[in-house]
Amino acid sequence: MLLSLSIRDFVLVDRLELEFGAGFSVLTGETGAGKSILLDALQFALGERAESGVVRDGAPRAEIAASFTPPPELVAWLVENGLDGEENELLLRRVIDAGGRSRAFINGRPATQSQLKEAGEFLIDIHGQHAHYSLLRPGVQRQMLDAYSGGEASAAQVADAYRAWRKLEQACAEGQRHAAEAAAERESRQWQADELVTLDFRAEEWFTLQDDHRRLAHAAELIQGAQQIVSTLEAEGQGAVGQLQSVRNRLAEMVGIDPALKGALDMLDSSLIQAEEAAHELGRYAERVELDPELLARAEARLVQVNDVARKFHVRPEALPDLLAEARVRLAELDRLADTEGLRRDADKARGEYEKCAAELSAKRQKGAASLSLSVSQAMQQLSMPGGRFAVVLNACAPEAGGLETVEFQVAPHAGQGMKPLAKTASGGELSRIGLALQTILSQVSGAPTLIFDEVDAGIGGGVAEIVGRLLAELGQTRQILCVTHLPQVAAGAVSHFQVSKETVAGHALSRVRLLDRSQRIEEIARMLGGVTITDMTRKHAEEMLGAAWTSVCTP
Repeated sequence: MLLSLSIRDFVLVDRLELEFGAGFSVLTGETGAGKSILLDALQFALGERAESGVVRDGAPRAEIAASFTPPPELVAWLVENGLDGEENELLLRRVIDAGGRSRAFINGRPATQSQLKEAGEFLIDIHGQHAHYSLLRPGVQRQMLDAYSGGEASAAQVADAYRAWRKLEQACAEGQRHAAEAAAERESRQWQADELVTLDFRAEEWFTLQDDHRRLAHAAELIQGAQQIVSTLEAEGQGAVGQLQSVRNRLAEMVGIDPALKGALDMLDSSLIQAEEAAHELGRYAERVELDPELLARAEARLVQVNDVARKFHVRPEALPDLLAEARVRLAELDRLADTEGLRRDADKARGEYEKCAAELSAKRQKGAASLSLSVSQAMQQLSMPGGRFAVVLNACAPEAGGLETVEFQVAPHAGQGMKPLAKTASGGELSRIGLALQTILSQVSGAPTLIFDEVDAGIGGGVAEIVGRLLAELGQTRQILCVTHLPQVAAGAVSHFQVSKETVAGHALSRVRLLDRSQRIEEIARMLGGVTITDMTRKHAEEMLGAAWTSVCTP
C-alpha cells in the first residue's frame, strides 16, 4: 500500500507532502491544476523515464520519494537483491537534475532504474485515461485476455518458442539456398586450415625465431665484440679493472685522512665489483655463442616459410594462429549449415515445443474467454447497457508469436442486437463504459495492492457515473484505490478526497494539494456539479450526494 508521497521541484510542484490511507481515494481539481502531475511523479519514482524538463524552472533538481508497505513477495525480492530495509516499510527515491541525469535509491541504497520498475510491478497497477481507445487494437485485446486468464507467462514462452523455431527454419532455408556457395567456401576454408595446421605455428614462436636468427646471423661479430670488451677491462696494467683498483687504493689512503671521502670510496668499490662481474659475464657469453651455419640456415628457412604463408593469406605472421582458429569456427558453421537433415530435425523439434506451449496457452485462453465474456456482460447491465452482451472470440490462425489463435472482442451493446467486433459497434460512450468494465474486472486479478485509475471515467456521466463510483468504492474495500476524476458522482464515493489547485506565486504557477474535510468536500463536489457559481441548492445537492454514496458503500 502507498503510505506517502514527497515531491520537490517537479514540474509545477515546489514542495508537497501527502499521506494516503487504505480504501478509495480521489484526486479532483480544475483542468490544468496538475492532477496528472502527481501521477507522473509517482510513476517517475517507480522507474518510468523522465526528461530534464520535469525539473521546475529555476530549480537545480527534482526529487520524488514514495513509501509503501511492501507485500511479502516484494520483501523476498528486496532481500534477494540486497535492498531490504526497515520492517514493513519500503522507501523508493528518485532524483533528476536539470541536465537530465537521474539517480535511484531503494531503502537508501543506490539502485538501477530497472530495479525501481521491477519493484513497482509488485506495488501499483495503473489504468490510464485513454485505455479504452487501445481496446480497439487486436494486440491489446490479446494481452487483456492473457492477463485475465493468467496466461502472461505462457504467452512469453510461446513468443520465445516461436522465435527459436523460426530461426531454425531460416537456417534450413539458408542451407538449401546457399548449398553450392557453402561447399565452395568450405573447400577454401579447409585448404586454409590444412596449410596452417601443417605450418604448426604459434604466435610466440615468431618473436623467438626472429631473436634466434638475428643472433646466429651476427654470431662472429658478437663473439669478437665480447672478447674485445673483456680484453679492455682486464688488460694487464692498462685494463679498466686494474685502473679502477689503483684509483680505489689511492682513495682508501685519503679516507684515512678525511672520512668525508668514505661515500666516494663506497661508489668506487661498487663500480669495481660491477666491472669485474661484467668482464666475467661477457667472457661466458663469448664462449656460449655458436658459429653454426646449419642452425642459421634452419632459422632462415623457417622465417621464409612463415612469411610465405602469411603473404598467401594476407595477414601478419603473428596473426596466423588467429586465422586458423577463425577457419575452424567457420568450418563448424558450414558443417552445421550443410547438415540440412540435422537442421530439419532441430527445426521440427522446436516446432513441437512451440505447439506444446501454444496449446497450453490456448487452453488458458479458452477458459478465460468464457469467464471474461460473462463478467463483462454482467458489468454492462450495471453500466446502463441493459441486455448488452460481450464475447471474447478466439479464431484459429497460422502459427505466430502470439499463439495459434487471434483474439477479438465482440459486443452487442443492447438487447436484440447481433454480436459485432468492438471497433465496428460501440459508440464513444459505450466504448468508455466497456473499457471501464474491463479495467475494473482486470484489476480484480491484479496482484498489486494499489490500483490507480487516471480519468478512466471519461466519456460517461449521470447515473452511470454514480455506478462507477460505487464500483470503485467496492474495489476499495479490498484494495487501495487512487482515482483522478472530473465526476462528482465518483468523487462522492471516496473515503479520502484530495483537491488539486493551481496558484501563482512571485510570477510562477504552482500546484497545491490538500486533503479535504467534509465541509470542504461539499464545496468541491458543488464546484464539480455547478461550475464557477456555487449556489446553496448546489451545495445541498453535493451534501446529499455524499450522504447517498456513503450509505451505498456501507450497505451490504
